[in-house]
Amino acid sequence: MDDLIVSDPEVMLGKPVIRGTRVTVESILERLGAGESEADLAASHPRVDAAAIRACLRYAARAMHAEISYPYSARS
Repeated sequence: MDDLIVSDPEVMLGKPVIRGTRVTVESILERLGAGESEADLAASHPRVDAAAIRACLRYAARAMHAEISYPYSARS
């Protein structure tokens, strides 16, 4: 497992976070998906750098390998 991503039941209810922060992998993925850049994320969270963002993406990719995927349909 990537040492930049940790999970502790005492921090953010055990959700995976960037080590040393309360920034969840989930929030990084949502913000990237909404179009924010790495620079935007780093500006709003000084302890979030490119390596931490890549660690979040690796974590998500590994999680998807373990999950069953269902089709997603965006509706207007």
